[in-house]
Amino acid sequence: MVERNLKSNILMMKKLLVFTLIMFVFGYALVPFYEKFCEVTGINNLLQPDVLAKDNWVDEDRWITIELDANTRGLPWQFKSLQTSVRIHPGESVNVMYEITNDTDREISGQAIPSYSPRFLEKHLKKFECFCFTKQVLKPHETRQMPVQFVIEPGLPADIDTVTISYTFFELPGGASTATE
Repeated sequence: MVERNLKSNILMMKKLLVFTLIMFVFGYALVPFYEKFCEVTGINNLLQPDVLAKDNWVDEDRWITIELDANTRGLPWQFKSLQTSVRIHPGESVNVMYEITNDTDREISGQAIPSYSPRFLEKHLKKFECFCFTKQVLKPHETRQMPVQFVIEPGLPADIDTVTISYTFFELPGGASTATE
């Protein structure tokens, strides 16, 4: 009986070691998989401007108006774009500023989620810098200006001359702390 339990325990240990090894390899494989997924879908594209500039050209025969929208959902913050719209040539690098203010007496953490119109715009939008890449923590009554730098590729269909980029801030669960006395 003891020998049977010992064999059973050794078999279980071998299975657990194999499982642990597989999970370890899977954990390392997730990083390049995630980076490739983001590159293909255009989500959180962290390409540097000089790398992207090699692949892009500016279409100076065409103009695109970019409407900028800012919202909060369930957050006592004021959030706005300092420009309501910008007019650019496709392929031209764009810098816009957003401003956010925490109107409370407590520290709050939030995360911005982008959305685009037309929906397929994200395939042609490459961001170099964006506050939406990271969690934002604002102290009581703090105001912060945050840049977004991006380019809209010339491959955007020619019939599109106006696009909208919108950011909505959500409070992160457990991201708020009580005000210090």
